[in-house]
Amino acid sequence: MASVLQWEQAPAQELRIEHVTVVSPERPDALQNAAVTVHEGRITAISTGSSGNDAPMRAAGARVLDGHRLYLIPGLIDSHVHLIFIPGMTEEQEHAHPDIATAAREQIPRSYLYHGFTTLIDLISTPEVMKRWKSYDPVPDTYFCGGAALVDGYPMNYFPKPARYSLWPYMLIEPQAVAALPAGIKAAEHSPQAVVARMKADGASCVKTFFERGFGGVHDLPVPRLETTQALVRAAHAAGLPVFLHANSDEAQTFGLDTGVDVIAHGLWNVNDTGPVDVLTPGMKAILDRVIAARVGWQPTIQVLYGLQDLFNPGFLSDPKLARVLPRSLIEWYGTREGQWFHDSVAGEVAGSASARDSADSHVGMARPDLSVPIARAKAATAYLAQHHARLLFGTDTPSAPTYANPPGLNAWLEMQRLLDAGVTPAQIFEMATLSNAQALKLDHEIGTVQVGKRANLLLLRADPRRTIEAYDQIVKVILGGRVFDHPELAADHPPAAAQ
Repeated sequence: MASVLQWEQAPAQELRIEHVTVVSPERPDALQNAAVTVHEGRITAISTGSSGNDAPMRAAGARVLDGHRLYLIPGLIDSHVHLIFIPGMTEEQEHAHPDIATAAREQIPRSYLYHGFTTLIDLISTPEVMKRWKSYDPVPDTYFCGGAALVDGYPMNYFPKPARYSLWPYMLIEPQAVAALPAGIKAAEHSPQAVVARMKADGASCVKTFFERGFGGVHDLPVPRLETTQALVRAAHAAGLPVFLHANSDEAQTFGLDTGVDVIAHGLWNVNDTGPVDVLTPGMKAILDRVIAARVGWQPTIQVLYGLQDLFNPGFLSDPKLARVLPRSLIEWYGTREGQWFHDSVAGEVAGSASARDSADSHVGMARPDLSVPIARAKAATAYLAQHHARLLFGTDTPSAPTYANPPGLNAWLEMQRLLDAGVTPAQIFEMATLSNAQALKLDHEIGTVQVGKRANLLLLRADPRRTIEAYDQIVKVILGGRVFDHPELAADHPPAAAQ
């Protein structure tokens, strides 16, 4: 017989959630004792129990969920993920361990759902990657941005030549780079107008571009000219696509504001200024005031920095929360010498010498990155924007690098804690992960609120998320397009249902 999870996946013709408290970001107050009807994956009615005449009759055979003492909210949206690779595994390692990789790829979509994320935005992807991702079931609703990287700049520089040129179909080529291109690449196909047209034809929902001179031991990567990114923004807007910019420095965020991008993807971590690191400098404040005035979307992504530190936390791989989102076989592999490859790479880079990798106990006592300064700056900038009601967006950059310390779903729960610690309120976090993200991606006609006509991506919780982020750790049901999932069944460590 099918497992409970498989049974729950079957889409009901009609679903009715009764006696529930509806919390939706467009409503100033919760809707008490409500009944919400879902038909063929969409919300068709919302009524209150104050009058018998308000509630439509149940359809024959409708599935009913009792919402007493529960809260119904829109499914959460993570507007910054990367789904091409298994976190912490290279493509070669995945091929070398097919059983581990298969279990991981089957679980990862469930792990986002386990933490309440019914919609994901992959900020650098292609139709081929999306096809593979969506071949699993269940899988969150997923949209993608085309990655418009400057040729041989970040992050193309991490991929070997000549393979990088085929891996980045939407790369930008400026006139001065044409002479150095390999044979067969047509520069005319990589103008801002051409790459946006190709993204649009491929079904992309947004454009992701970059301003990054490098980090670690690299600081001289090429960056786009102002007029190139301005042309990209114009072409994207003409096609109805918002533009995201990878930018984590004062120089990069100023560039983004000057070019008119819609979303700055990352917090203000790196500042060429002096002064107390936990206090805004005049230069930082000037940038943030421009962000506020222009209503530019801004993703703090603070957990990215803490995730790098977690690579050096000896207890990270034994955290029971990790076992809920990743298969045991993958976690055990992370603990092997092979699985520690990225940890060792970062440690060696920090130490300035590959000799640090020679220790048999490579995960203990090695040089660790000191991220206290960027973390303090990130928190100070995020607090300022939250206080001034800026257009904050919830995104995690999962995974931010080939690291196991940005686990799917769990990384978002950790980001919520970082935001709260930085001064963002639970009510602001709720709006960031629902309506604000939906509006930024021009998806608010489909998702982001509990309203008639919207896609039935919903969560049933035991607490009000506007009052506490602990509500997201008390999920009862996950509803994806009207399909109901019992929360524990989505966990990686949930025992399989016995055959009946």
